[in-house]
Amino acid sequence: MYPVVNSETCVACATCFEVCPAEPKVFEVTDYSKVINPEACLECGACEENCPTGSIKLIDN
Repeated sequence: MYPVVNSETCVACATCFEVCPAEPKVFEVTDYSKVINPEACLECGACEENCPTGSIKLIDN
């Protein structure tokens, strides 16, 4: 599994970046959050659970 960000609803709050325990980080935040290292995802779901706009979904590889 890995996260997918809906760029239409993402508000670039960086919550996903802050709660993600993976190293290297899975996300980069600019105008919106981007998944830059999907292979680093630990599949913990913290990003999906904490996204205030519901813009992140974990999907199967």
